[in-house]
Amino acid sequence: MFRTKDTGQRSMERFFLRCSWAITFLAAVSTAVSVLLAPFAVAAVCGMVMLSALGMSICMRKAVREAAYAREAERHCARPEAQEEIEEPHSLLGALYQHIPSAVAVLDMQNKITRINASGTHMTGYAEHEMRGKSVLEYLVPDRMKSNSAIFAEVLKGTTRSFRSAIIHKDGYRVDVESTAVPIKRDSEIEGVVVISNDVSSARRTEEQIRHMAYYDDMTGLPNRRMFLQQLDMALNAELARGIRLAVFFIDIDRFKMVNDGFGHDYGDMLLLQVAERFTRCMSEDDFLARSEGDEFALFFAGCTVSGERDRVQAMAESLAQVLEEPFTLGQYQLHITASIGIALVSDEENTAEELMKCADMALTRAKEKGRNNYQLFNHLMKSASLEKLTLEQELRRALSQGELLLHYQPQMDVKNERIVGFEALVRWSHPKRGLVPPAQFIPFAEESGLIVPIGEWVLIEACRQNKAWEDAGYAPPPVAVNISTRQFLQHNLTGRVAEVLALTELHPSQLELEITESCTMDVEYAIEQMHDLKELGVKISIDDFGTGYSSLSYLKKFPIDKLKIDQSFVRDIMTDPNDAAIVASIIAMTGHLSLKVIAEGVETEEQLEFLRRNHCDEIQGYYFSPPLQAGKAEQLLKNPEYAATAAAKRLPS
Repeated sequence: MFRTKDTGQRSMERFFLRCSWAITFLAAVSTAVSVLLAPFAVAAVCGMVMLSALGMSICMRKAVREAAYAREAERHCARPEAQEEIEEPHSLLGALYQHIPSAVAVLDMQNKITRINASGTHMTGYAEHEMRGKSVLEYLVPDRMKSNSAIFAEVLKGTTRSFRSAIIHKDGYRVDVESTAVPIKRDSEIEGVVVISNDVSSARRTEEQIRHMAYYDDMTGLPNRRMFLQQLDMALNAELARGIRLAVFFIDIDRFKMVNDGFGHDYGDMLLLQVAERFTRCMSEDDFLARSEGDEFALFFAGCTVSGERDRVQAMAESLAQVLEEPFTLGQYQLHITASIGIALVSDEENTAEELMKCADMALTRAKEKGRNNYQLFNHLMKSASLEKLTLEQELRRALSQGELLLHYQPQMDVKNERIVGFEALVRWSHPKRGLVPPAQFIPFAEESGLIVPIGEWVLIEACRQNKAWEDAGYAPPPVAVNISTRQFLQHNLTGRVAEVLALTELHPSQLELEITESCTMDVEYAIEQMHDLKELGVKISIDDFGTGYSSLSYLKKFPIDKLKIDQSFVRDIMTDPNDAAIVASIIAMTGHLSLKVIAEGVETEEQLEFLRRNHCDEIQGYYFSPPLQAGKAEQLLKNPEYAATAAAKRLPS
């Protein structure tokens, strides 16, 4: 075992002490002998021995005392060996202190800096001589001084603490640090503190970026749906405790998809940024605005009283609508937009964040159903309607799989010879409990939910199968017309699917007419290409509900179509409304010049028929001639070789 310097020194002191006592003992013995023997010579010799022993004893005791004094002075005045090693760059401790990437600072009992390493000066921007003698608290950000001062006080009592802090760099910017403070002890007494710190500013910024991405919308900078839900939950807990009401708004930009499709997504993003900025103008300190998703925004505001909540809700909805009235500038374009708003108020039943957001969403859906550009306040009838839609969807899926759908066929009559020239296949739903459900009660929902695609495919197959069955039975049936929904028309495999159905049913393509709604032709180039592909199969194509959609007359001549169908909304009032009469007459004249046939639907009176005949309309369809008929009753008309129009006079029941 190695002996330390201190241990050797103390052993030498003990040796000197023992020797001094031994010499003292010898002096005492010499004195006694001199007294007893008395002769002069012996006395002289003993006296000399005694004097020598006493002198040596005194010297040794003095040496022991001086060694003790030196040791005490070294303990109180000399620098510690560790301090000497720190200053020695080639020692282990010195190398660690000088080159460790962490900042290391030594503090005295007053938290004043006595030493700091190179990493510390780099982190703070100050030289060591600028910091020595100053309190470490002077370099902290103001909001950390109080808490860090308490931590250093604990460390000076002997507790090691790890904590987060932040300092102000000499150049003025903030540096976030993670620190550990350890007490410095000598002979069980605390003499100061050593603080080891690491710069975590980069990691802190990364954490903030991740948090921002998780809780904020990248494009607008507004909080996202997750943050909105959290803040709404906190606001509900606070406001309910105070007995104050809260309202939630869901805002959807009307026809935003048209902006994206027409101008591109960059312009769409530009519009959303401007909308977010305008909505922010309407916010007060009690309001919270977020972009929930896509073109939908959400906000809530608190502070409503029960008596004044509806007035404040109305005022907020109107202010949101007003800030959108001024046109938006998108590059060289100016655009006017509107918004639909759904609103939900806290109630005994709707008092959680999730429930309020769900109710506001239902109210928003109702606002869209009512034509957009309005606001709707949630009520419980909306929840019932939503449940009905869910039920309707499940029942429609069952109807498809269980064979509850059926087709009725409405004859189309040639105006000149009053013969049947076609049948339009119209879908009906034979509900096991509600009986025969008219299409107006389920087709709009089928289009909204996407079920219109499988329903439309079933109609196409069944209509072709029935027409072929009539042909195989020996009749000469006219072509059957089938409506193609917008969703079906936009499918890229439509032509292939129609070809498969014709092959499956073995129906000749000339016996099939596809009725395409005018709204399908908004994308003109796609519509022209799709129609040409269908025409190559040999089927007929007509534009349904003409005059109600978006077709441009300049493109109409490019469509490879056979017939235009005048919407019944114009035909209904041709005898009472001069404008409708003029529109119908103009459409008939135009189709004649384009060498197209024209058919008017919704004909119910003889006067309407005479008007159409005078204006040279080719064909009619409506209850005046015949309502939609079941397949068996439609077959009865086919048995008449003349396809007589006397069915109108007989008013054939459906």
